[in-house]
Amino acid sequence: MTPPLATTKLQANARSQEGVIVGLAATASEMIATKREPDFISAVNRLRDLTNDDLEAVNSEILGRMQSPVSMIPELAGHLIKAGGKRLRPMLTLASARLFGYSASDHIKLAAAVELIHGATLLHDDVVDDSALRRGASTANIIWGNKESVLVGDFIFSRAFELMVEAKDLRVLKVLSHASSVIAEGEVLQLTTQKNVAATFETYLNVVHAKTAALFAAASEVGVLIAGRTEKEEAAMHRFGDNFGVAYQLIDDALDYAGFENALGKTVGDDFREGKMTAPVVFAIAAARNEEKPFWNRVIGEGQQKDGDFEQACELMVRDGAITKTLECAQEYAQKAVDALDEAPKNEFSDALQELVVTSTARGA
Repeated sequence: MTPPLATTKLQANARSQEGVIVGLAATASEMIATKREPDFISAVNRLRDLTNDDLEAVNSEILGRMQSPVSMIPELAGHLIKAGGKRLRPMLTLASARLFGYSASDHIKLAAAVELIHGATLLHDDVVDDSALRRGASTANIIWGNKESVLVGDFIFSRAFELMVEAKDLRVLKVLSHASSVIAEGEVLQLTTQKNVAATFETYLNVVHAKTAALFAAASEVGVLIAGRTEKEEAAMHRFGDNFGVAYQLIDDALDYAGFENALGKTVGDDFREGKMTAPVVFAIAAARNEEKPFWNRVIGEGQQKDGDFEQACELMVRDGAITKTLECAQEYAQKAVDALDEAPKNEFSDALQELVVTSTARGA
């Protein structure tokens, strides 16, 4: 069994947003196991180096699938692709396949399909959330419009399914198509919980498992499927991706209240302004004093926000340990992901995946 990840309490006495940011950064650097190096970006780069040739083939596949005689489609899709991103999900598929000794080429199409599914959901998410910033650049819905973004998102989804079919494996098609439907369910569930101050942490986790972790799990699982390994190994990689996805989202949600925009890839405080019931909010409301409950009802439940409310929310979260608890939950799910790798072969790919998970809990540090 892999030794448990180190955890620490958040040591912060912040009275301003700047203090909250410093508090999280200081804590995150302490939350990794004793061997601090490498950091998350280094871990991503290590996995990218291992999958580099495959990843270049994936990028070429994606660019080819974005071609259309309707000029707006490649323009808008190209904007999304050029915005960058870590390509975590397709790398999970590539690494999973190679981890289990796969040597053919269908994993390229599947990794491309995974990234296209992710890209389509991003276009739809930005419309639903009315987002203006994605990975430091203006979102497609801001540049082209909401209708255009939704329709091009649909186009990208259709291209993803074409790639799934070309892999000629019904099990793969089942896993990725199911993940696509679960992601949509997660989006709807999140809408129903938005501004609902009575939402529980269990409901929040249901959203995260569906909206984020489902694609992490599917991306990891299909690599094992095409490698022809055992059901036990397939299940283990599904658990790996699912738990990694939850840990990753928990950190994202913490960073929305105590992070940097370049680490988060969107404007800090977006979740607050949209009234999303993420883990820090759920924990803060549960710990709120009676006289503070009207504040949370106003800023989240009613969406009536004014200058200084975001800073006050951050202070309350730090005081009551809501950020700390979110980080600790992320550590727990990261450990589950690492444990799942015990079922996989021990090689450079499993080492890189473990490193990725462990360092992901200190993003933004």
